[in-house]
Amino acid sequence: MRTSRQVVDYSLQKRAVLRELHAGRIGTYDVCDASPYLKNAARFHGEPTDERCPICRSENLIHVHYIYGDELKQSAGQARTRAELPVLAMTLREFQVFVVEVCLGCDWNHLIEQFLLGRDGLAGGTEDGSEQGAVKGSAAPNGSTPRRRREAQR
Repeated sequence: MRTSRQVVDYSLQKRAVLRELHAGRIGTYDVCDASPYLKNAARFHGEPTDERCPICRSENLIHVHYIYGDELKQSAGQARTRAELPVLAMTLREFQVFVVEVCLGCDWNHLIEQFLLGRDGLAGGTEDGSEQGAVKGSAAPNGSTPRRRREAQR
């Protein structure tokens, strides 16, 4: 998806949890605790992967994409398929996506990634033209940044 930005990868946190599990400092009941809602979202909206579950090693993991944002209103917090995300990204200004991996066999689940999507991330600026120059570091001829000028106009 070309508009994704502010990507946060949780793979280091996942490795730390698995290391704690294999060292015996935490039990499988602490990490294999997927709720029935998450498991249903994985069944009906999830995207199957080729990656095996790190706990049971018998099932493939499923990625579930949850969306959150002010413009979503009642749809905030819903699971969506990966195919629906580009359509939403072109119709909404900005929304947050959380990707959770789930194993339906042993109930392992872990947040693996989060990122922003939406029209505001398209190249060439935003609809209202705000802050693109300030982010790039360009200064106005009088030495003030475009952001300061916009604030002065308010």
